[in-house]
Amino acid sequence: MAKKLSITPLHDRVIVKPAAAEEKTAGGIIIPDTAKEKPQRGTVLAAGPGKKDEPVTVKAGDTVLYGKYAGTEISFDGQDYLIMRESDILAVI
Repeated sequence: MAKKLSITPLHDRVIVKPAAAEEKTAGGIIIPDTAKEKPQRGTVLAAGPGKKDEPVTVKAGDTVLYGKYAGTEISFDGQDYLIMRESDILAVI
């Protein structure tokens, strides 16, 4: 990430950059674009301050796992991001 992200999430929202989809299987088979699964891993780029009594526990730079259908896909400056609630994050790697 060469430049700073100019989007600031509110409350308990987090902006995640999804990891790239797998191109090959472990056995070396190339996966076509139509069969690629949506990634469930990404890097946190920005996090909001949290709710009144619940501060956000993830921070920028954390690699996280999230649900398959978690978050809302947004496109900003030609890049694709996910914006989701912190509660949609399943684990920090």
